[in-house]
Amino acid sequence: MEIYDAVVIGAGQAGLSASYHLKRRGISHIVLDADDAPGGAWQHRWDSLTMHDVHGIAALPDSHSPGTPDGRANTVVPAYFADYERTHALPVVRPVRVDRVTDDPDGTGLLVVHAGDRAWTTRAVVNATGTWSQPHLPYYPGMSTFRGDQLHTVDFPGAEHFRGKRVVVVGGGASAVQLLGELAPVTDTLWVTRREPVWRTDEFDPDRGREAVALVEERVRRGLPPASVVSVTGLALREQEREADRLGAYARHPMFASIEPAGVRMPHGSFERADVILWATGFRPAVTHLAPLHLRSEHGGIQLDGTTAVVDPRVQLVGYGPSASTIGANRAGRVAARGVAAWLDQDTSSIASSA
Repeated sequence: MEIYDAVVIGAGQAGLSASYHLKRRGISHIVLDADDAPGGAWQHRWDSLTMHDVHGIAALPDSHSPGTPDGRANTVVPAYFADYERTHALPVVRPVRVDRVTDDPDGTGLLVVHAGDRAWTTRAVVNATGTWSQPHLPYYPGMSTFRGDQLHTVDFPGAEHFRGKRVVVVGGGASAVQLLGELAPVTDTLWVTRREPVWRTDEFDPDRGREAVALVEERVRRGLPPASVVSVTGLALREQEREADRLGAYARHPMFASIEPAGVRMPHGSFERADVILWATGFRPAVTHLAPLHLRSEHGGIQLDGTTAVVDPRVQLVGYGPSASTIGANRAGRVAARGVAAWLDQDTSSIASSA
């Protein structure tokens, strides 16, 4: 039976960064990716999302980011990731959908990563599964009675699909703002959120960025569920959203009280017709496969010291909380590799001392 020093779960930005840094340190590892092809979550994003829309992505370690601002993000980034895997000969195996990570039943202190009837034994795990596979869809009374279409951001097919339909966009984050920017010029929209959106009017400089990340890091350090960075930075309109703003798309309405067959009932009793409800309600960390390790704190999140799970230093989490961005994912990959190396040194020392 082969025992790896580390198994990386996920081959998005964070997973590839971690694999690169593990390989540089000479740490034996394998990367298990659930998708059929390289690209992580980027390959599943909607066709109208361009590299200009996302302002590019941070370059992976020892690489240059793709310089095609008008290209589709769901083709440019996957091609970039595929080239990176080949160039650095990263040990990616796909498709492998991990369903659970457990302790070795023989009491060796090792971990076993399971995917159906396949399993890999390892001294450490770097979890890089992100959030894309866990869209959050809240429950509202009457959802099942709605005769129109309901879909989440993850299933957005592009604005043209909605032409001539009235779309209720639900959510107060950056994705809702972006989707309204695409939809408003081609169809009628209504924006609803639970809270008043917080608009950023000042310049978002590096200092503000570091402050925002620090706030998210503090939540994770305390074992709270991670918040998105945008939740503490506020929202801002980009140039491509100015037309939607002129059309009044960003006039926010309070969250509806219930859903009816032909629309939504607002809190004060008025009715708003809807053909589509688009849930831009975010994602949750894809960590259910780690449940057997009991990593969650009493506050509902996984408490981290850097990228190391406080209750189990065999586990590193990247692309979680403050590292859920392309820049943060790169840095987290390096920190996680360092964390794996520290655990291996500690594990080796404890074995030697007990011999």
